[in-house]
Formats: sequence, C-alpha cells, structure tokens
Amino acid sequence: MPQGVRLAVEAAQEKKAAGITVLDLTAASAFTDYFVVCTGFSTPQVQAICTEVEAQLYKSLSRSPEHREGYRSAEWALLDFGGFVVHVFSEQARRYYDLERLWRTAPKLDIPDRPEGPSSERNMSDSPFGHEHFSGEAVSRRPHSGRSRQ
Repeated sequence: MPQGVRLAVEAAQEKKAAGITVLDLTAASAFTDYFVVCTGFSTPQVQAICTEVEAQLYKSLSRSPEHREGYRSAEWALLDFGGFVVHVFSEQARRYYDLERLWRTAPKLDIPDRPEGPSSERNMSDSPFGHEHFSGEAVSRRPHSGRSRQ
C-alpha cells in the first residue's frame, strides 16, 4: 500500500474517524488507484479529519490535494491526491452514497477503529499495515499508469 494512503489512514485515525476502509482500485482501470473512505460524526470532526490528512501528507511527503470538495458542508468531503482519493462522510451521507457497494468488486481493507482511552496509542506492531490483507480477489498489478502512487 502506498505511503500516502497509509499516512491518510493514520491521520484519519488521529481524529477518531470511524469505519475506515481502503478500496484497492488498481485492477478496476479507475481514475485513481485507491479510495480511503471514513466517517466523521459531526461537521467539526469531518473538517478536522480533512485538515489532519492534508497536514500529514504535506508534512511527510510535501503533497497537497490536486482537488478538494465538500469541506464546508462536511456531508461528503473529498481530497484527491491523484493516486488516491480520501472520502470523509457524515454517517447519513456514507449510508446514502455507499461507495463500498458501488465498488464492491474492489479488494478492500477494513481498518479497525481505535479504542478510546490511553491504550489507544498504537505502535507499528499493532498497525494493520505490514499485515495487509485486502478482502476480495487477488489483484494483479498493472504497469505504472503515470499516476502518483504515494
């Protein structure tokens, strides 16, 4: 999984996003390689998740989104980083748009929600990364399409 996708997931976790799912679209000939989908429970939380994702990707990789949408309404905020797109939904919008159903043939990785409290700090040995297992069919890697995969 590309470093940018990992950083986006970790940033969303920092702001307590729920239901984080990574969809691997590399075999789908889609306009991007990965979707990171998550839920925020209030307008400020959706906005905080977006802000944290942007900040962490800029800090670590000097990357900013090529396109962003929906920040003010905070029903469905979208950050397009080229090789991957981060979707931050309100609960209602996530149920309505149901991207996981729309892209149901794509392998997916469900990231466990972090528990509340002091034990919620994770180290890399607790991380699902490095032990990645996308559900669904095995994905054959296609040649680089020119999109950034960070």
